Amino acid sequence: MEHMGIVSLIPPIIAIVLAIIFRNVIVSLFTGLFVGIVILANGNPITATTSTIREYLFPQLTDSYNAAVIVLLCFIGGFVALVERSGGGAALAKRTAKWINTNTKTQLSAWFGGIIIFFSDMGTPLIVGPVFEKLFDKVKVSREKLAWILDSTSSPVAILIPFIGWGIYVMGIIKEEFARLNITASEFTTFVEAIPFQFYAILSVFIVPIVAITKMDFGAMAKAEKRIEQTGKIYWQQSNPLRKTDVDAETMPESHPMLIWLPLAVLFITLFSLLVSYGFPAKAVPGSDFRVALSTAYLFAAILLMVLMVLYKVKKMNEIFTIYLQGMQRMMQVILILVLAWALGSLLGEMGTAAYIVEQLEGNVPAYIVPAIIFLAAASMSFATGSSWGTFAIMLPLAIPMASGLEAPMLVSIGAVLSGGLFGDHCSPISDSTILASTGAGCDHIDHVKTQLPYALTNGFIALGSFIIAGFTGSNLTIVGSIVFMVVLFIVLSKRKNKQQGVENVA
Repeated sequence: MEHMGIVSLIPPIIAIVLAIIFRNVIVSLFTGLFVGIVILANGNPITATTSTIREYLFPQLTDSYNAAVIVLLCFIGGFVALVERSGGGAALAKRTAKWINTNTKTQLSAWFGGIIIFFSDMGTPLIVGPVFEKLFDKVKVSREKLAWILDSTSSPVAILIPFIGWGIYVMGIIKEEFARLNITASEFTTFVEAIPFQFYAILSVFIVPIVAITKMDFGAMAKAEKRIEQTGKIYWQQSNPLRKTDVDAETMPESHPMLIWLPLAVLFITLFSLLVSYGFPAKAVPGSDFRVALSTAYLFAAILLMVLMVLYKVKKMNEIFTIYLQGMQRMMQVILILVLAWALGSLLGEMGTAAYIVEQLEGNVPAYIVPAIIFLAAASMSFATGSSWGTFAIMLPLAIPMASGLEAPMLVSIGAVLSGGLFGDHCSPISDSTILASTGAGCDHIDHVKTQLPYALTNGFIALGSFIIAGFTGSNLTIVGSIVFMVVLFIVLSKRKNKQQGVENVA
């Protein structure tokens, strides 16, 4: 494996440190990217500048996959803007207030909504966030909590579904590696059987209702919850939300819940109708066809919403179209961040950052510990690069032969790659899914990273222990024990917290 050694760690470290210190993701990403290119250009800043534009930024914009994602984000941005300004969310909140009227119910409803929209890790935060943000504000639950719930039900849910983009992508890599090793098992069967070993993803989904019910907030999240509970302030004074909600609820025109549920119904019907025409669920739908179907679904949903806004006299047609275009424009910051993240990932691949990390973690180890080592390697790589998909592409071709050669449990090892990639992605401030969760919740990005990190680390440690146990046993029932342990842990912590508060109140 070729790499530049410890020097290859400089760009991601710079990007991560600057993102945390200066709270500006764009500047941190660009600085990390440029510093890395300066290193490759032997310190020549002019060559580095032209190379940054010609070899790293332009290719990201002309790549067919990236272009499709950018177009999809524009359609999503326009649709989200219409949802915000339609008044449907406020009308739905008003109609459902008597049911979704508590802290716990609101969090559980957002969690359930995120699970329902399983077909797109990008769509989940940008659909569910704007619908629930006013409900969260009303019951005094922080935007940081909403961002965490969105992040916990986007990629963690998507990676568990075999017939959408994530599953198709992973199965493609598995199939190629199995062919090289003359393994006859079906990649689809392998993916499905490896689902119980995706410890981190499953724990991320289950931790949300556990926290909502036990009210066991800790770390930066507890401070954010205390802020909105005691002061009613949605943001910290220094916060800079990625997506600012510029709609005044008091001036919102009278609307109807239909302006929320009917466009979403059309979105679902259009998406699955197109997928069926491609052979779904009997055939795996190519990623390009899936993105086209998703973009078409968002477009049709937006057109219907425009018509409904005219019929209910929410806005005039020219105003509605302006709102739609403004929604697209508001996604430019997110698109710029994604382009820089893609460019940085390309640079790190050229510098061999991932190869260097893997090489440092490789060695002669017992078979039962291989999944835990793979999990740590994938987590480190994903955190440094901000890309779970990139981690899958690099680690699966290493982990599958390693598991085969060392006679480690194959399904557990595959689950370790997927869990590690997701864990590092959740912790990294330069991750696109983390960025989109902040965007969907209208939350400051660094605030989201800080509040999510303690929960991610908790799940990460439980997942690590689970991989050690599963490495010994190879049993898919390990996940049951992991969930039970997490439930017991939070119940015990909750009782301790309540007991301490009771003592403080008496004092």
